Amino acid sequence: MICQPTASHFVDGRYLEDEAGDEIAVIYPATGTPIATVHAATDAVIDAALDAATRAQAEWAALSPRARGRVLTDAARIMRARNRELSELETYDTGKPLSETLVADATSGADALEYFGGLAGTLTGEHIPLGGDWAYTIREPLGVCAGIGAWNYPTQIACWKAAPALACGNAMVFKPSETTPLSALKVAEILLEAGAPAGLFNVVQGMGMVGARLATDPRIAKVSLTGSVPTGKRVYAAAAAEMKHVTMELGGKSPMLVFDDADIDNAVGGAILGNFYSSGQVCSNGTRVFVQRGVKERFLDRLAERVRGAVMGDPMDEATTFGPMVSATQADKVMGYITQGRDEGARLVCGGTRLDRPGYWIEPTVFADVTDDMTIARDEIFGPVMAVLDFDDEADAIARANATPFGLSAGVFTRDISRAHRVIGALRAGSCFINSYNDAPVEVPFGAVKMSGVGRENARAAIEHYSQLKSVYVRMGDVEAPF
Repeated sequence: MICQPTASHFVDGRYLEDEAGDEIAVIYPATGTPIATVHAATDAVIDAALDAATRAQAEWAALSPRARGRVLTDAARIMRARNRELSELETYDTGKPLSETLVADATSGADALEYFGGLAGTLTGEHIPLGGDWAYTIREPLGVCAGIGAWNYPTQIACWKAAPALACGNAMVFKPSETTPLSALKVAEILLEAGAPAGLFNVVQGMGMVGARLATDPRIAKVSLTGSVPTGKRVYAAAAAEMKHVTMELGGKSPMLVFDDADIDNAVGGAILGNFYSSGQVCSNGTRVFVQRGVKERFLDRLAERVRGAVMGDPMDEATTFGPMVSATQADKVMGYITQGRDEGARLVCGGTRLDRPGYWIEPTVFADVTDDMTIARDEIFGPVMAVLDFDDEADAIARANATPFGLSAGVFTRDISRAHRVIGALRAGSCFINSYNDAPVEVPFGAVKMSGVGRENARAAIEHYSQLKSVYVRMGDVEAPF
């Protein structure tokens, strides 16, 4: 059996339980059976976490940046050494196949810890000569940050938020999604083992009310959320009312453009990664696949052939390549969109069925002949439903690709490198791909425009969102005043 955490919360360097909080059942999506129960954080738990983080942050910020970096790089080493254990827990928490979690979850979290651990010692200010006088800047931490996670990548998201925050000298109180609450607790264990002060990274469980409490508490200087656009709007508004710093990594309905000169197998591979990895539960997915009319049927034939190769078996079997929805609620939502796609006249190419077995299994589903006004082309489904749309020319594709309130990602498949850069330059999205899709190395900034979010995660860009600059003017001569 999996090595589960021993209590609901991790506060001030130890596991903490408060059974006065509402019970939250943890369900294994592959079978629909409960594997654990956690309790939502009470006010007492939240206060304990915030007080511990406030105390630990002062201790942590007083360390040299390189000392902080060593803790993060040690945590990365521990995480890699325990990759299988963490991956198995992630699979039980999310339902994603072990073949995926072994390479995409704890490993990605370790990359973030290692990258920002190495970056910590470089976070310096600058000297600004001003003739006889001069000025300098100091990069300072914000204080205590609140991290609010989504359910699709619980280990990765915890590390993507913790690593830059801690590298800059902040502390964090992290609330995982109530649907996948277990993995972040192991991140807290590892950071403590690596030498982080007790209370530096705390994990508290709960629903939206706990997130709202964190977003508005005066001890919190920064709120970083990964979630849906409606949730992001509420949290952003609450944080803004208190003038807090924010990073919002929200949803999308991203376009992927396949031109008639594209390598079809590569384009199909990109479409599979951009729609069916993690069973389609990825915010950056390219779920509107625009295919130039001359290659549409060839693209669809090859796509259907490869989708039939998906293995929907036991997620703990490394031969399995496609897992269930994370919850019954999400499965019902996705099936509702599949019904709407049929009812609105889209052509079902493959899939579209909920499997008759325990758990929350839906076949990878492809619709063709989709038009821009159809619901499946406008709403973020967050499930394995691909909408394939026709286009005639470059200008038409760009205009329609941009006709969305979202702006997280975009992709282009073409052999014409000039067109690739020209089209990407015209698409309004924050994280883009040429002849690829959904790559997210920690060295590259990740974030959005329009309604899909604000701020950036990963890369040096994240440092700007977890630190602030103090400017100091130094006068070398006498002060002249009018009287």
